[in-house]
Amino acid sequence: MTPQSQLPEVEQTPKPDALLGVAIPFSLIVAVLLLLLFGWISEEVLSEHTRNFDTAVRAAIHQYSSPALTRAAVFASLLGGDVLVGGFFIALTAFLRLRWRRAAVWLTITTAGALVLDLALKHFFHRTRPTPFFGSLPHSYSFPSGHALLSFCFYGVLAGLLADRIKPPLFRILIWAVAVILIISIGLSRIYLGVHYPTDVIAGYLAAAVWVSTMIAVDHWRTRRNLRTSG
Repeated sequence: MTPQSQLPEVEQTPKPDALLGVAIPFSLIVAVLLLLLFGWISEEVLSEHTRNFDTAVRAAIHQYSSPALTRAAVFASLLGGDVLVGGFFIALTAFLRLRWRRAAVWLTITTAGALVLDLALKHFFHRTRPTPFFGSLPHSYSFPSGHALLSFCFYGVLAGLLADRIKPPLFRILIWAVAVILIISIGLSRIYLGVHYPTDVIAGYLAAAVWVSTMIAVDHWRTRRNLRTSG
């Protein structure tokens, strides 16, 4: 038995060419629309037109602060930081041991690209951090939120890769539900702790969605090209 034959079916069997033909332009359209929305928010932030919105949302969330919520926010924030880094290496190791090579490559490229994108955008916009409500002020720039961007890319893509390889619908729903809760909780925790403006978090999600949509389009294009070449 060859290593290829040991791979799960989803690793070997590409989607039909007709479906790929629809998925590629759809993914690109989504990426362009999200990029335009990100550009609009970025312009509003640079022009300081979002100051009232950011201040109002920060105050609205902070009024519900409590010791218990603060502990929960710190924990959620860790899930988008050090825990996420550890989770990446654990997931990558598990994928390689299971011979899910395509999943391992997808996860690595998406996460690495998200990290580069976060650093590039922060240094481009140079937005100063707000005064935190809890904890110390991070040393990096504020826009966009790296926790939001990286958590969206890592937990979202991880959920997609696992859901594609798990058949019971209930488990798929559970995987996606956990991923959504994690992503939203991490973003809210950054606003609650006061280390990010709400627009930082929104921009982080948008930048991540643009990157993931582009990755999906490229992956579908590569698969379609391979189908035509092999055919």
